[in-house]
Amino acid sequence: MEPSTHKSGKTARNSFMLLLAALVWGVAFVAQSEGLNYVKTFTFNTCRFLLGGAVLIPCIFFLHGRKDSMWQTLTAEEKKKQTRMGIIGGICCGTILCLASCLQQFGIGQTTVGKAGFITTLYIIIVPFMGLFLKRKIGLNIWISAVIAAVGMYFLCITESFSIGAGDRLVLLCSVVFSVHILVIDYFSPKADGVVISCVQFFTAGVIASVPMLLFDHPTWSAIVAAAAPILYAGVMSCGVGYTLQVVAQNGVDPTVASLLLSLESVFSVLAGWIILGQKLSGRELFGCVLVFAAVLLVQIPTEKLFKVK
Repeated sequence: MEPSTHKSGKTARNSFMLLLAALVWGVAFVAQSEGLNYVKTFTFNTCRFLLGGAVLIPCIFFLHGRKDSMWQTLTAEEKKKQTRMGIIGGICCGTILCLASCLQQFGIGQTTVGKAGFITTLYIIIVPFMGLFLKRKIGLNIWISAVIAAVGMYFLCITESFSIGAGDRLVLLCSVVFSVHILVIDYFSPKADGVVISCVQFFTAGVIASVPMLLFDHPTWSAIVAAAAPILYAGVMSCGVGYTLQVVAQNGVDPTVASLLLSLESVFSVLAGWIILGQKLSGRELFGCVLVFAAVLLVQIPTEKLFKVK
């Protein structure tokens, strides 16, 4: 097989895996919504995060044990340093992840799955704006995307009486916190193994969520068992499988293409809410979704490519 053909086949396979990860995450919004029918927010998040962390433990041994793994090329001192940074980074990321996910879970209980998916995806636009405080440049495409996204949010969330729903506000705030989460990951990821960071962050988020769970939720074992299916999906599929697919598949795929494929989770959340839960969006809300999605696509196109003149 020609090298170019092999590379093309690998890229196509990895792109499909990223698309599958987006599908897994999109359907997870349904699992989160359904889970609220049986258990409260803190209970759901505690269970799914602890489960997600447990699922990633064997993934760490698998990925580190591969002969082509970068881990195999590190010295004992480098492995020790990466492990230490992975634990520190995981604790920081897990703390922020817990806050963001609880806001999202509360918001999903008061809005539709589709709207929650699209509003959450706005982190792709919020992150560059936060980068201003880190003295990072913002391209013209981001400014244009922000305007399009704002108009889309108006049609998606603002009612005719010019009010925004409580659930939409919570999910929007969740998107802001998720943006902070992405920047923290961006800081720690070059210094430690990504799977280790993720595993530690899930356990950290689960432990933190367990405190308000015991104080406010007062969960019963029967309720947790009744919510087993949504919890298993959110923990095993969304946290474990979805993240592993992303880590493995992003190798060899252009970052812009990878971001584009993963952002499709917002589209899958609408489809999943419609097919599984029977949730429908009005024409006005669908138009808002189209604008938000267009903004998400535009923000991922480098400015020099967008305005390139032949």
